[in-house]
Amino acid sequence: MTQEMQDIETEEFEEVEGALDDSLPLSRFIDRELSWLAFNQRVLELGEDPSVPLLERANFLAIFASNLDEFFMVRVAGLKRRIMTGLAVPTPAGVPAEDSLAAIQHRARELQVRHANAFNELVRPALADEGVHIVSWDELSEGEREHLHEVFSELIFPVLMPLAVDPAHPFPYISGLSLNLSIRVYNPLSDKKEFARLKVPTGLQRFYPLPSESGATRFILLEDLITHHLDHLFPGMTILDHHVFRVTRNEDVVIEEDETENLLQALEQELLRRRFGPPIRLEVSEDMDAETLELLMTELDITQSELTVLPGPLDLAGLFGLGKVKRPDLRYATHVPVTAAAFRPTDAGEQPDIFGAIAQRDVLVHHPYESFSTSVQAFIEQAAKDPHVLAIKQTLYRTSGDSPIVQALIKAAEQGKQVLALVEIKARFDEQNNIEWGRKLEKAGVHVVYGLVGLKTHCKLLQVIRQEDGRLATYNHIGTGNYNPKTSRIYEDLGLFTRDEDVSRDITRLFNQLSGYAIEKKFTRLLVAPLHLRNGLLRLIDGERQAALEGRESGIRIKVNSMVDEVIIDALYAASRAGVPIDIWVRGICGLRPGVEGMSESIRVRSVVGRYLEHSRLFSFVNGGRTRVYLGSADMMHRNLDRRVEALVRLKDEQHLEEIAAMFDLAMSDGTATWHLGPDAEWTRHSTDAEGGPLVDLHDEMMRRVARRPRPSLRRS
Repeated sequence: MTQEMQDIETEEFEEVEGALDDSLPLSRFIDRELSWLAFNQRVLELGEDPSVPLLERANFLAIFASNLDEFFMVRVAGLKRRIMTGLAVPTPAGVPAEDSLAAIQHRARELQVRHANAFNELVRPALADEGVHIVSWDELSEGEREHLHEVFSELIFPVLMPLAVDPAHPFPYISGLSLNLSIRVYNPLSDKKEFARLKVPTGLQRFYPLPSESGATRFILLEDLITHHLDHLFPGMTILDHHVFRVTRNEDVVIEEDETENLLQALEQELLRRRFGPPIRLEVSEDMDAETLELLMTELDITQSELTVLPGPLDLAGLFGLGKVKRPDLRYATHVPVTAAAFRPTDAGEQPDIFGAIAQRDVLVHHPYESFSTSVQAFIEQAAKDPHVLAIKQTLYRTSGDSPIVQALIKAAEQGKQVLALVEIKARFDEQNNIEWGRKLEKAGVHVVYGLVGLKTHCKLLQVIRQEDGRLATYNHIGTGNYNPKTSRIYEDLGLFTRDEDVSRDITRLFNQLSGYAIEKKFTRLLVAPLHLRNGLLRLIDGERQAALEGRESGIRIKVNSMVDEVIIDALYAASRAGVPIDIWVRGICGLRPGVEGMSESIRVRSVVGRYLEHSRLFSFVNGGRTRVYLGSADMMHRNLDRRVEALVRLKDEQHLEEIAAMFDLAMSDGTATWHLGPDAEWTRHSTDAEGGPLVDLHDEMMRRVARRPRPSLRRS
């Protein structure tokens, strides 16, 4: 292979201009919002599946509800805003925005009803069979009712705030995602029917535990407990009726940035406005009377298309509260992450020198199968304490509230090291948390950069500069996931540790670009968005297309969270028409339609949804027999390729390339439990074999494989 071919990732990529293929039908693109709803349906199917441990099924129902809330707050809200302002355009498939919105709302309502039925008809009865009861007031014993009377009087009544609605009291503001009671009472003094609204407190347990009388675990819904004490809130009144309702509001943050404004102040102001976004969905219990429903729809300015009528209970995200139930027999078998082989203590029991291990050869770590705390966290904590470390640079997109990563950066700064933290304060729904951490870091002496105007910094980079034998050595970590110890236990992610000089130089240049005014146009082992990544991937895809046309070995394998970028999809279609075998492993949205005759016959699409959240992004190209594999933070979405700072790094260690190939083989195997996407845009679950036996669970199998990995030989790749 020539040097020119080896350096194909560099400025050569800037010459490629991606374009859509106008010869193909618009129907080649699957609607991204409907595809996302199909992903959430896969989550729901796990909640319905009797082979999944019961409390895990309840958890999947909670995830479905939480996912859908965010979908409405962001995606549906954004589409509605564009329609109202006249900025909406047809979908890539040519569907008018108004028709797309109607289809989304219709499908979402269908799934919500199915979701409610899954809880009421499947999971709730199954929990009761296992001694975990969610009971109504009518099912309580006299002793339990007496206990709850005391609980209500002492712990609940003082925090309740009923709000009357009458000529002197206008209809109150209903906060987004809050659970509310609409209450109608008869006032004997005025001889009138009155209306009041009562917010169910969010700081109290939604599934309120009852004292155990027979060893069973029993809960009552908080709103059920409250409704049976309404006479305490409206003394002298007759309670006529009460119903549950819930409002979802537009909570998408839109920041108008320019070169002069303070991004931090602009975001803080927008976060305050977020709380008062317009309503976009009203959920009501199916027993609500017509008069109350009309009042709510009028006051909230809700249309019929924005209304969802459901069997109770509403807001099943509250099922997360069942996570405290101590029934390991109703959960997945415990998986304990192992320490990556390169970072394990020696046979003599000596603690590992992480810098020494990385100096020997590149280390690839796979979470949650391999421990985050003994790899990434240990790496930065060792760097913070090491007197030979001179500087640490890190990007922070999302991290935990009590982050040991941030604490290590603070400790390093306090010890006089140069520390740079690029805190992305535009990380959706983590904005306030990141602002607070950024200010703490600044107070400790850390150089904090709050992202770039017009771009989100989404890449996951950590660099440590260490003095060794009179020279500077640079150690790097490039990952697919956030530096978050908590989510690392449930998010599947990959990270590369390396001291490679090309990677070190690339990351140093990228940090200079992020914190200063450098405009970097050339990288060696990195593909960086927004300047190089799109063209780099297009050239790699086209290289496989040309190889297939010339009769040479070819193949593409891609693992992402989302595949929606139309230019990338059309490039894959072109490669498929040339005969390139293409495997797409996608967790969520997929706008690509596989298996269509004459367009995508050689493309297979699989999805894995289970106990861990598939989160890593991988790109593999046969490259004439010298496989190129990249890992990083970028999905195949417009925002990742054009409006974010992303970084992919090329893997070079042969052992790492073999591990990635084995992962793809497992995920694409017909013997592994996955969902298959068909040419009709429908996902079909494959979880059992021809005899009805269970197929291989990818997460269980990966845990077994990773635990068996031997210690790598100590040599640089």
